[in-house]
Amino acid sequence: QREVATALTRIGWDHAFEFVTEEGLSIDMAQPKNMIAIEVDGPYHYIKCTDKYIENGRTQFKSRVLRQLGWLIIHIPYFEWDALTNAATQDAYLQSKTSLNRKSCACA
Repeated sequence: QREVATALTRIGWDHAFEFVTEEGLSIDMAQPKNMIAIEVDGPYHYIKCTDKYIENGRTQFKSRVLRQLGWLIIHIPYFEWDALTNAATQDAYLQSKTSLNRKSCACA
């Protein structure tokens, strides 16, 4: 999570670390004014189903609640992040994820 926060800072994406919403929901990294949340999802956020990973119920529920409150959620799955071998690939990955806007974002 801190590695992702460091990379976000490196690409100039200002954020609050471990932000807590007015409703008491914890977000890994957020731009509260824009209501954009970044969730770094480790292994405990997934269930392995055959050859793919599926978000577990708790993660899906939290995402649903945040979306209902008007947040845009950008998920950073650990298996995608771990495949990035250096700062340049991390930066490019995060640039791609954070450049999506509210109208075009599925952000999963």
